Amino acid sequence: QVQLVESGGGLVQTGDSLRLSCAASGRTISTYNMGWFRQAPGKEREFVAAESWGGSTRYADSVKGRFTISRDNARKMVYLQMSSLKPGDTAVYSCAADTTITRSSPDSRVTSYTYWGQGTQVTVSS
Repeated sequence: QVQLVESGGGLVQTGDSLRLSCAASGRTISTYNMGWFRQAPGKEREFVAAESWGGSTRYADSVKGRFTISRDNARKMVYLQMSSLKPGDTAVYSCAADTTITRSSPDSRVTSYTYWGQGTQVTVSS
């Protein structure tokens, strides 16, 4: 079992930066692929970024070059550094853990992730 708690969201202006954190408790996350997803009002949850247990990363086209995912396995933390934020980035951001240890590449599918946090709201004003 893994519990995930996100923090770091808030209200920012266009062009600002923000760093989200995801704290894991329970068992280690070092063997899990970890991902960030977001859901805007009236829209489906969408993939943002993921990092495999081996350190490879994957990003949605919409955030590539602006967002960076990282992890600190010893502290059981996952981060999402967001820069050049746009109003279209407004959403609830959630981190998730993919427990399929045979999957060496980060996955963008919601259904691949077993554990989810409650999410943190990010609002970008224009």
